[in-house]
Amino acid sequence: MPESIQEFAARVVAAQSATGRLPLDPAGMPAWDAFPFEATELRVKTLAPLEEEKPRMGVGGPGCPCRGDGAGGWPILWTNEHWQIKVAPPSGSPVILILEPRQHGDLDTLSVERAGEFGVLTVALVRAVESLPSVGRCHVSRWGDGAEHAHVWFIARPLGMTQLRGTYMAIWDDLLPPVPVDVRDDNADAALAHLRETLGT
Repeated sequence: MPESIQEFAARVVAAQSATGRLPLDPAGMPAWDAFPFEATELRVKTLAPLEEEKPRMGVGGPGCPCRGDGAGGWPILWTNEHWQIKVAPPSGSPVILILEPRQHGDLDTLSVERAGEFGVLTVALVRAVESLPSVGRCHVSRWGDGAEHAHVWFIARPLGMTQLRGTYMAIWDDLLPPVPVDVRDDNADAALAHLRETLGT
């Protein structure tokens, strides 16, 4: 039988110190060169008790960003009958693209046909982002805790900046100075041109 969330939480609480904190193993994550912080006096936050999950933005469709027009700094750069690609506001990454289905829903509600298209588009977008001269790797991430609508992030990791590799790129993205808007736009345009060539659209 799968472990319940109560059993999971009890096991985590049992691992905490007398002050209610999980230990930060200096030989663990802080020793990784990708870890973006110095571990001296760094502490793990105390964990909050279990709580009821809050509804995500756009539940059922009304008020969902998928209904928008790309306003708020997230322009829509490409669409077809079933999908759209947005570009995120400038950040520490050379470019971040977001793939979304145009019909409201999450990844677990995609039809077999849309799931197949998702796979093809994901591979094509990774190739497109990694074709940029400033990009060493494209990280694909699905967080989905904020909005019900499926949205998958394609985060460019700068070429040669191997300290930024892996899951910490999402944190480094917030720490590095944002790229200028025109640089973000040039990168997005070049990636989308590569995508169109790959897809023949």
